[in-house]
Amino acid sequence: MGKEKYNQPESDIMTHGQNPYEIVKGLLKESVGTLGLNENIYHLIKKPMRVFEVSIPVRMDDGTIKNFTGFRSQHIDILGPTKGGIRFHPDVNLDEVKALSIWMSLKAAIVDLPFGGGKGGVIVDPEQLSERELEMLSRNYIKKITPIIGPQKDIPAPDVNTNPKVMGWMIDEFDQLRGYNIPGMLTGKPVVLGGSLGRLEATGRGVAFTIREACKVLDIELEGATAAIQGFGNVGSMTAKFLHELGVKIVAVTDAEGGIYKEGGLDIPDLLEFVKDKKRYASEYPEAEEITNEKMFGLPVDILVPAAVENQVTKDTAPTIQAKILAEAANGPTTPEGDQILEEKGIFVIPDILCNAGGVTVSYFEWVQNNMNYYWKEAEINEKLEEKMLYGFENVIQMREEKQCRMRDAAYMVGIKHLVKAMDARGWISEKDHSS
Repeated sequence: MGKEKYNQPESDIMTHGQNPYEIVKGLLKESVGTLGLNENIYHLIKKPMRVFEVSIPVRMDDGTIKNFTGFRSQHIDILGPTKGGIRFHPDVNLDEVKALSIWMSLKAAIVDLPFGGGKGGVIVDPEQLSERELEMLSRNYIKKITPIIGPQKDIPAPDVNTNPKVMGWMIDEFDQLRGYNIPGMLTGKPVVLGGSLGRLEATGRGVAFTIREACKVLDIELEGATAAIQGFGNVGSMTAKFLHELGVKIVAVTDAEGGIYKEGGLDIPDLLEFVKDKKRYASEYPEAEEITNEKMFGLPVDILVPAAVENQVTKDTAPTIQAKILAEAANGPTTPEGDQILEEKGIFVIPDILCNAGGVTVSYFEWVQNNMNYYWKEAEINEKLEEKMLYGFENVIQMREEKQCRMRDAAYMVGIKHLVKAMDARGWISEKDHSS
C-alpha cells in the first residue's frame, strides 16, 4: 500500500517449493494410523468441505481495471462455524489456503474452541497498491464471499498483510450489504467496532506462553535465556515483546529486508518503537550488527522462533540449527525433511497448531463478546487466553508421553481425537471407524 511497509515482515522471507496441502495430508494420514483409527477418518478430514474461488475486479488509480483472484476454504464445521484469517500476498494459492484451513481446524480442536477451520487469501502484493486500491480490493473481496460467510457460518480474521484497518473496511462492506450491524461476522477488527482488547497481541502472547511451558519441561531458566526470531511483523514483534518481559534476551531478528544481531541482546522496547509506524523495517535498526537469515538460523540460542511463512526450516536450514526449542509462530514453517532433522538433533518443537493458537483463541473471545454485546477487560482476556493455551499444551504433552512420539505428531493426534469425538456424537462414523 504505497510506501508503507504493511505488516510485510510476516511474509516475503525466503520460500521453498513444498506444497503445504500435501504436507498436511501426510501428517493427517500418519496420525490417524498412530491412533489406530480406520482410514475412513482420514478421508473425512483430508479435504475441505467447501472451497470458493472468486474474481475481484478493482478500478486502479490510473483508471484501468485489474482483476485479482481470491479464495476461501472451509475445512469442517462439525464443532461450529469455520474460522480463519485472510492473507494478501503474491504467493497465495489454492493448496496453501486449503492447508491453512485444515491447520485452523486442528488448532481450534486442540484448545477446545467451538470452531472449524477456515482460511482466505488474495493473490496480490499490497505494497504495490495505494490505500484507496487496497480498500477497494478488501471491500470487493468480502462482497464476493458474502454468500458463504457470517457469524454462524464462517468468520474471517486478519492474517499476513491484513490488519484491523482492513477488517474495518470488510465489516463495513458486509454490514452495508446486509443493512444492519453484524459485529460477530469477523474478528480482529478495531476495538471501536467491537474488536477485542488483547487481540492484536494474542498470537505472540500465546507463543510466549508455550515457550515458557516448554522451558519448564526442559528445565531451561527463562531469565537470561537467548532467542532469535525470523519475521518481525505482528506475530514476531509481539513474541519478542513478551519474551523480553519474561527475561529472555532476543539476540537476532530477521525480516524481508535482512536482519540484525546483538550478542548482549537487542533493546526490544526501543526496536518496537523504531518499527511502530510500519514505515521502517526492524533490519534498518542502527543499534545492531547486520546478520543474514541463514546465519540467524545457525546461532547458538536457546529458542528459535520462525514467525514468517511456510517452509523455512528445511533440509538446508535445519542442519545448522543449534536451538534447544523451535517455536513455530508461523503456519507450516517446517518441511517434513526439516522435521526429521530436528527430531534427530533432539530439538524440542512446539508445533504451529499449538504454538500460534493464541490468535484464534482471542478471536473466539471477540466473537463471544460480540454475540452477548458485553465486553471484557484486557486482563480478563489475557487470563482466559493463558488458561486455554496451557490446556492445549498439557494435552499435547500428555499425548506425547502416552504415544512416545514427537510433539507435532502428538498435537495432530489431540486435534484429530477431538474431531472424531464430535463425529461420533453426530453419528458421522460407525463403530468400525474407531479401529484400523
